[in-house]
Amino acid sequence: MRRIDEIIIHCTDNRYDSKITMDDLRRDHIRRGFRDIGYHYVVFYDGTIRAGRALNEEGAHCKKNGHNKHSIGIAYVGGRRKDQVHEDTRSLAQKNSLKKLIRELLEQFPTIKTIVGHCDYDPSKVCPCFNARAEYSPLLIR
Repeated sequence: MRRIDEIIIHCTDNRYDSKITMDDLRRDHIRRGFRDIGYHYVVFYDGTIRAGRALNEEGAHCKKNGHNKHSIGIAYVGGRRKDQVHEDTRSLAQKNSLKKLIRELLEQFPTIKTIVGHCDYDPSKVCPCFNARAEYSPLLIR
């Protein structure tokens, strides 16, 4: 297993009511040159959590400064309103599932010391459209 010390939160950058599937995301990432889906987990609007890349594999979600090497990438489906404006579009079910998943990962990987949004490492991104560091850092107090 690789060393994992952070979680990076993303949005899929599509409408919150999108009917996008894991296969759609995987195809999109492969079309963009990745060998597989870049995220380790995806949280759908109804709160369903689906596994993407295996945790023992480096992700393809935040290449800036080598963050893929030691992080887990989690994306929620959404990040755009119907008028395509970027916004935190998480449903209550997504918010609950994200917290649950993060708590489980913190139990599994006590080496995790940081939870941030993609935009914290790449200011050219608005993803995940909310302040993930502020929302999830309290979970690190264990």
